[in-house]
Amino acid sequence: MMEIYTTATFDELFVELPKKIQNRADEKTELFRENPFNPILRTEKLHPKGHDVWSFRVDFHYRIVFKFTGKDAAEFRFIGHHNQIYDYNIFG
Repeated sequence: MMEIYTTATFDELFVELPKKIQNRADEKTELFRENPFNPILRTEKLHPKGHDVWSFRVDFHYRIVFKFTGKDAAEFRFIGHHNQIYDYNIFG
């Protein structure tokens, strides 16, 4: 089972989301805990590839951006509209 940690940025963005998106994110997070590469999530590595930052879909527009921090651990860094992903320092 995958352990999930969140950044302060992720937490702040999460509470600003519509409740419907928060609920969907919670559902997708549970799938992620079981299998980060569940096909439903459409997990993909983000560019630039050398930073090992990934994302998965909450829905058609919203994404969770994360980085694996261990074999069974991940840090969620961003949640929001996919057009906003690169507006945040997700690679740090």
